[in-house]
Amino acid sequence: MRRENVKPNCYTLPVVLKSCCKAFALREGEQVHSVAIKTGFKSNTYVGTNLIEFYSGGGHVTRAYRVFTEMVLRNVVSWTAMINGYVANGDLVSAKRLFDLAPERDVVLWSRIVSAHAEAGDMVEAKRLFDLMPGKDLMSYNTLLNGYANNGDVEGFERIFKNMEERNIFSWNGLIGGYAHNGRFVEVLGAFKRMIRESDVQPNDATLVSVLAACARLGSLDFGKWVHKYAERSGCTGNVYVCNGLMDMYAKCGLVECSIDVFNSMDKKDLISWNTIINALAVHGHGADALEIFGEMKSSGEKPDGITFIGILCACSHMGLVKEGLDHFHSMRDEHSIEPQIEHYGCVVDLLARGGLLEQAFEFVRKMPMEADGVVWTALLAASRVHKKIEFAELSLKKLIEIDRENPANYVMLSNVYGEARKWEDVARLKVAMRDTGSKKVPGLSSIQTDDEIVEFYCFDERHSKTEEIYCALRGLTKLLRLCGYRADPTELESGS
Repeated sequence: MRRENVKPNCYTLPVVLKSCCKAFALREGEQVHSVAIKTGFKSNTYVGTNLIEFYSGGGHVTRAYRVFTEMVLRNVVSWTAMINGYVANGDLVSAKRLFDLAPERDVVLWSRIVSAHAEAGDMVEAKRLFDLMPGKDLMSYNTLLNGYANNGDVEGFERIFKNMEERNIFSWNGLIGGYAHNGRFVEVLGAFKRMIRESDVQPNDATLVSVLAACARLGSLDFGKWVHKYAERSGCTGNVYVCNGLMDMYAKCGLVECSIDVFNSMDKKDLISWNTIINALAVHGHGADALEIFGEMKSSGEKPDGITFIGILCACSHMGLVKEGLDHFHSMRDEHSIEPQIEHYGCVVDLLARGGLLEQAFEFVRKMPMEADGVVWTALLAASRVHKKIEFAELSLKKLIEIDRENPANYVMLSNVYGEARKWEDVARLKVAMRDTGSKKVPGLSSIQTDDEIVEFYCFDERHSKTEEIYCALRGLTKLLRLCGYRADPTELESGS
């Protein structure tokens, strides 16, 4: 265009500036800025606004503000762009100062300053500004709802949702995503049922992904299957994110074959798709299949990342392929330029320990470039128990106590090692040490799907309305087990001891 002496206009330059911003092309953007000055578009509001977005998008907020101050005419979009620039670069004070000076504020600008305070974790100021906002619309309510959700205030976003006179897909996704973000997975399923039952709003791919993730966490296979059928009816099974969610849900509910079926049905696969199926196969003991899929992944041109190698190392560990696992570990840095993290080192420790190479595992830990964490030492403690290596178990516990002295689970595991070796004096000594920590092992939470709901319970839980009937059935089952010859292992130390 320049070579043919065609002069740009006020619509040409902003398009080029947007491209420069996306490509992080600072030098080229500065050249466009120079052209704008030479061609007389420096004072054009549209061009100036795009220059503000270009400079602030590249982290040069001071230069963006210089453009802003040099603009002859500024509209609400220009003010919003400059305030956005400050927010994006972490300067909320300057953003609020400029907001207070703005001669005109529309609902977009108000919503942006509300969301900025919510992102900073200041929900008190966000709510105050929301209450001052004139002409609130649906976007404003969704902004505040998401602010409460992202800051862990479940009652806050529930209250906002309840008070909304109208709701769209972003409102429902805000509610469902808020529950998911805060670990309220039972409520995720409840909100989704309400959405289907009570509203005319149709779930989209983002809704289904959140619901499938909740099904995976709860092990709610039946509801997950229903969501799969719903996705098929609504035409969402061609969406790569939904398919990834389906694979993960089936894998975590134990149906890895269904995960494979979903994977094979996908026309498009991204890195998450490959990682999900590889890790699913590895965790469920299909190590050979995981390694085969890894070969297909490389042949397809998809580059593996750190998560891929967690699955590969896990597969090798389950199959006892020590040499192959170590080769894959070394290939991370040598072939794929991936720097191993603590998780990968932990997988190698598990690989060696499972293979009975405890001395090599401890030597590997000693040479690690970072300090071993509790996960690594717990893996070694567990392996020491399996291979009845008391000296390694004691060393592992010593390290675990240094990391977290008050975690009674560590004492429980070593006590089991002593119990299996019939070292009852050591068991008693550990019980005393465990008591002296002053802490108790946090009971594990289980969940079960009954009819149309998910029920959560602890060991010796008595909160359920049918507690008496449940324990009566449990006593009956215990008698049947004893009649069939079952005997409890007395060497196991109960978690509550």
